Amino acid sequence: MITTNILDPGRPGRTPRIVAVAGNMGSGKSSLVDWLRHQFDMVPFFEPNEENPYLADFYEDMPRWAMSSQLFFLVRRFQIHRAVVERAATDPRPVVQDRTLYEDAEVFAAHLHEAGHLDARDWGMYQELYRTLRAEIRPPDLMIYLRCPLRTLTRRIKQRGRDFEKKLPRSYLASLERLYEAWYARYDLSPSLVIETDRLDYVERLFDRLEVVQAIRERLA
Repeated sequence: MITTNILDPGRPGRTPRIVAVAGNMGSGKSSLVDWLRHQFDMVPFFEPNEENPYLADFYEDMPRWAMSSQLFFLVRRFQIHRAVVERAATDPRPVVQDRTLYEDAEVFAAHLHEAGHLDARDWGMYQELYRTLRAEIRPPDLMIYLRCPLRTLTRRIKQRGRDFEKKLPRSYLASLERLYEAWYARYDLSPSLVIETDRLDYVERLFDRLEVVQAIRERLA
């Protein structure tokens, strides 16, 4: 096990580091968050999928439930961002966050608007709320983007067996992949790092772990 604390969280007077993990469904976000938590004693904040009371209905009828589902995610994600910062003020350990407010708006909600599930009026209101909340949060110290080919995403989603995800068309994942690439290309709020999760196995392979650790060190130096 690698025991070096790559994030230097405990230096007196220093604000603990916040690392965010972004990526499409099935890209391995939760696995990376869990690995960072155990490897470096980071405080994890996981995606609130299980809390969303609209999610199952949304996957059955996207036009009907798109706005309700996205508003839930936007507000809950803002609360998580705020909790992350509040925790950092009292706990010297670094924080790792599973998905961000930026992705909710610039990937998932953007897809629903493109697909016609959020009309122009709702999209305008949603964007105004997103800009307001975005201005109130502290960007992470490092954004890690997990890139994963569509065929691998499809296989992983099938393997994990969530009922509502099994019904997702391949075109939906492809649209999210395109929007993720566009979002990451313009992201400039913090240092960032891309991990090709179909190539690097930081859980099982030592050399891959070392590569990931070195890359994170360089970005946070």
